[in-house]
Amino acid sequence: MSFFEHLTELRKRLVYSLIAIGIGALVGFSVAEKMLAILSRPMQEALHTAHLADKLIYTSPTGVIALIIHLGFYLGLVIASPFVFYQIWLFVAPGLYKHERRAVVTFVVSSVGLFLGGIAFGYFILLPIVLRFLISFQGPFTPLISINEYFDLTLLVLIGLGLIFELPVLIFFLSLIGVVTPKFLWKNMRYAILVITIIAAVVTPSPDATTMLIFMAPMVVLYLAGIGVSYMVVRSKRKAAMAGSAGQERP
Repeated sequence: MSFFEHLTELRKRLVYSLIAIGIGALVGFSVAEKMLAILSRPMQEALHTAHLADKLIYTSPTGVIALIIHLGFYLGLVIASPFVFYQIWLFVAPGLYKHERRAVVTFVVSSVGLFLGGIAFGYFILLPIVLRFLISFQGPFTPLISINEYFDLTLLVLIGLGLIFELPVLIFFLSLIGVVTPKFLWKNMRYAILVITIIAAVVTPSPDATTMLIFMAPMVVLYLAGIGVSYMVVRSKRKAAMAGSAGQERP
C-alpha cells in the first residue's frame, strides 16, 4: 500500500471506531444512572469508614446531567473497545505474516481483557486505598464531596489504568515492526522502572509511598510480560524468515 492508501485505510478505521463508540455511548446513557451507584461505592465506603455521612453532593443544577453525559461517553468507550481493538488489528494486519494475522482473536481478547483488568484493579484495589488515605486528612473540617469532582477523578484513574494495562499490547506492536527486541527491553529494564516510578508519582492521586508502590507493581509485572510477548514475536518472525529462505533455496 502507498502512503495515501495507508491514510485512507486509517481514516476508514477511525470512522468505524467513532461510529462504534457513538453506538456504545447510546447504550451507556441508558445504564449511566445505575453505574453512578456502583461508582459511588468506594467513596461512600471511605466516608463510612471515617464515621462521616456517606452522601455525595452536587453544586450546579446541571451537575447530574453533565455527569450522566460524561459517564455515558466513557461507558461507550468501554463497550466499543472490542470493536475498536479489532479495527486496530485490521489496520496493521496487511503488514503481518499470514500466521500472525491468524492471531486476531487472541489479540482482541487479550486487549479487552487487559483493559478491563486495569479498570477492575483501579476500582477494587487502588481507589479504596487512595480514598481512605485522602479522607483521613480531613483536619478540623467536614468534607463535602462533589459528585462531579469525584467522578472526574474516578474515571480518570480507571480509564488511565485501563490504558496503562495495554503495555504488553504496545510492546507487541513495537516488536512486530522491529522497534524493540526482548534483549533491548531487558537491558533497559532499570530505565523502564525509573519511568514507571515517575509515572506512578505523577498519576497517583495521593502522595503516600504505599499507594505509589501498589500502582507501580502491576506496571512492572506488565513490563516483564511485555518482554515475554516480545520474545515470542521475535522468535515467530525468525521462524517465518527461515521458512521463507528455505523455500527460496529449493530447486
